[in-house]
Amino acid sequence: MRILIAEDDPVSRAVLRQALDTLGHQVIEAADGRAAWTAFQQSPAEVVITDWMMPEMDGLELCRRIREVKCPHYVYVAFLTVINGKTRYLEAMDAGADDFLHKPLDREQLKARLHVAERILGLHREVAQLRGALRFCPGCKSYCDDGGHWEPIEKLLEPALHAEVTPRVCPDCEARLARAAAD
Repeated sequence: MRILIAEDDPVSRAVLRQALDTLGHQVIEAADGRAAWTAFQQSPAEVVITDWMMPEMDGLELCRRIREVKCPHYVYVAFLTVINGKTRYLEAMDAGADDFLHKPLDREQLKARLHVAERILGLHREVAQLRGALRFCPGCKSYCDDGGHWEPIEKLLEPALHAEVTPRVCPDCEARLARAAAD
């Protein structure tokens, strides 16, 4: 996955980057919230891991800004911070965070949380594909994908349903077709 890390402490940032590199992720680094926001605007990452307290822009503001923009894909946002407590956790969730990890970094916990992020991102991709089915032509049973291309509905449904789609005529249409043929 493409992961943007926003961490002002160079040692913490290096430790996190090394852990993510080891797990095989593509990492973009930012030394503060404003630099992370700029990097995100240029190329939105799938996952953002941010510290809470940073100069220029804190993690809460970064998270809020990410949630305010229309992004072509869902962005999973996790806080990795020394700040803890129920109030702070709830504040991060209210800002739009998906996850909350505590420093010092626990590599196994990070790995587990990234597996959760992958599942959630996969589900969001499936939902986005199925939303494309809402733009369909009743005449030829095609749908318009996000790129504006028309494809057979089966191409969308079969992977999502993990089954072959077999077109059938419903009883109402069958009766209507029979009446039209009789006329």
